[in-house]
Amino acid sequence: MVQAIGIDVGGTLTKVAFFEKDHQLKLLHFPSADLHIVSDWITSYKEDIQIGLTGGRAEQLKTFLRSHDNLHYLVEFDATIAGVNYQLKKDNHQFTDAVITNIGTGTSIHSLKGAEHERIAGTGIGGGTLLGMSALMTGIHQFDRIVELSALGSRSEVDMLVSDIYFGNKTPIDGGLTASNFGDAGLRPLIERSKEDVLATVQGMVGEVISTLSIQCAFTEDVEHIVYIGSTLAQNEPLQKIIGDYTKRKNRTPIFLRDNGYSGAIGALLSKIDGK
Repeated sequence: MVQAIGIDVGGTLTKVAFFEKDHQLKLLHFPSADLHIVSDWITSYKEDIQIGLTGGRAEQLKTFLRSHDNLHYLVEFDATIAGVNYQLKKDNHQFTDAVITNIGTGTSIHSLKGAEHERIAGTGIGGGTLLGMSALMTGIHQFDRIVELSALGSRSEVDMLVSDIYFGNKTPIDGGLTASNFGDAGLRPLIERSKEDVLATVQGMVGEVISTLSIQCAFTEDVEHIVYIGSTLAQNEPLQKIIGDYTKRKNRTPIFLRDNGYSGAIGALLSKIDGK
């Protein structure tokens, strides 16, 4: 019997979390463009369930759930951090201070110091950027397909590295760093690039912008660990590698949770389980 459900209604996906009869955490997602599907799924349960609700489009889902009396709204940032803390404990991480980078449609960055947290930065670069730029530049807009093809591509004919600028001379900084995302394409516009290479470069730009900002926040907050979460990372090994490698290069420790995009839904669920 399901007693409580946590729902995080994001710009692209609606994430759902609940405990099954065997107390195992169950996670589902639906497209946010079809919120009636979420409503139909919830109303399929005959029992009187508690609903913890969060996310930017939570008010829209509320209109489908007017008949539910046991519905409680939780501020998105509070729900996300509660979910992250639960996941960190479940994965046996021992640290209490970290930067939390939530890569959704855009990206929000938080400072976590023990039981306290606050939003400290953000950027419009995120999963929406990945989908939008990929669609505009290659015509491909399906997330799974973008991930699949980007893993086959190379950024070497599209990006410009620091070493490219110095033409073999000694560089003042690491020559392997990106000097300009898509910079080579501007200098050599007549060279045809494959869709795989373009998609790999889009992933590179998104990952480097987000990790750079996160690393700067980690230095400012004087913390070692950066916890990267969000649906954009789910099954997206190329993006995780870009972010992870760049974070390590800057002497910080990247952490990727197993259920990347469900922190908000888990936090919303816990708010009902814990009776908050």
